[in-house]
Amino acid sequence: MASAEEHPMQALAAFLPSNSFEKVADYLHHYKVHLTVTRERKSVLGDYRNAVRGKNHRISVNGNLNKFSFLITLLHELAHLLTHEKYGHRVASHGKEWKAIYGQLLSAFLQHNIFPLDIETELQRSLVNPAASSCAEEHLMRVLRRYDVKKDGFLTVEEITTGDIFTTKDGRHFKKGERLRKRYRCTEIKTGLVYLFSALYEVRIAG
Repeated sequence: MASAEEHPMQALAAFLPSNSFEKVADYLHHYKVHLTVTRERKSVLGDYRNAVRGKNHRISVNGNLNKFSFLITLLHELAHLLTHEKYGHRVASHGKEWKAIYGQLLSAFLQHNIFPLDIETELQRSLVNPAASSCAEEHLMRVLRRYDVKKDGFLTVEEITTGDIFTTKDGRHFKKGERLRKRYRCTEIKTGLVYLFSALYEVRIAG
């Protein structure tokens, strides 16, 4: 998807929650953002590239996200744009300046009854210290997951019993071990190597 001006309104609106499109479109128009909706990327949910050599600001967001995750990720990237507009490259990528601007963006959107109460509550908590990664707070991710399209046969690592064998999306088999703070120690069956898995990483029970 290119900039909002080059596509019918419903093209972007289909990815966004109700009551959010006009406010998002205002930012995209004002800053001449080239927005791309991408296929799922394992390493990132969204990305921002500042305007250089006559090119527009560029933002990409994964199109497989539910509408609330899509909007939160887009706001995260818009905060990078606004931080760059104000400070250029003089500040850290996720420093106090970015956190302040991202917090202001979230606060502005929270005033429009866009999010369900459970998501709104977690976003209010995140305003205290926004995370560097889109939707990175574990509690927020857990709540957002309630609004995902359910995938048959998939569970999160935290939903699996300790000692169970599970299969990752790339076909490797692991045995779930104990929790270490926010991650689980899991042993790869084939190699015996230990890996740390996020509690919310999606896997299949081997069987």
